[in-house]
Amino acid sequence: MQTEKPYVEPRALPPLHDWLDTIILGDCCVSLRQFPENAIDLVLTDPPYLVNYRSRDGRTIAGDTGDAWLLPAFAESYRVLKSGGFCISFYGWSKADRYLRAWREVGFRPVGHLVWIKSYASASAFLEYRHEQAYLLAKGQPKRPVSPISDVQEWNYTGNCLHPTQKPVLALLRLVRAFSLPGEVVLDPFCGSGSVLLAAKLLGRRYIGIELREDYYEITRKRLMHG
Repeated sequence: MQTEKPYVEPRALPPLHDWLDTIILGDCCVSLRQFPENAIDLVLTDPPYLVNYRSRDGRTIAGDTGDAWLLPAFAESYRVLKSGGFCISFYGWSKADRYLRAWREVGFRPVGHLVWIKSYASASAFLEYRHEQAYLLAKGQPKRPVSPISDVQEWNYTGNCLHPTQKPVLALLRLVRAFSLPGEVVLDPFCGSGSVLLAAKLLGRRYIGIELREDYYEITRKRLMHG
């Protein structure tokens, strides 16, 4: 059984290799500053959508009411990602301009767009909302895959039991498998309930997660111990 390390303040973070296969409780904009450049093989993350989201049972998302974190978080993610690597980021479609502006400003180059088709409507307004989306962002000039995955994928409903916007591990497994190799390091700076980290662990990747809220940190810690 895996034993997680205790939380320490970002200023006291040990070298990066001491944090492999664990999570950090803290603000990714601060914690990532302690990481060396060009250390991460894949960034895969689901940041706040900037829509002041509240689930049917009243749960909210930290950082979802403003975008002060957006540029610094992705600037640090870009810095720690290896040249030739990818960042895959989910985003809120209604704020796509903010995300794209920030990603391009820090140096990322959009090279693909993924859509997951839902069999149900998660909400409705002028339209029923039946999809999720993410951008594939490149640092430098990655090699093209021999057999690229489709940019349209299936979505498996999670029930959102662990997190109000919980992503299905099965969908993340496909991304981790396609854009990293066994033994490489996957980073999720907004790890929520830890679905990305669990996908990385199941596929034999090393992982590092950062989570701002202590309740989700604890959920992730326990999930990884038993996953």
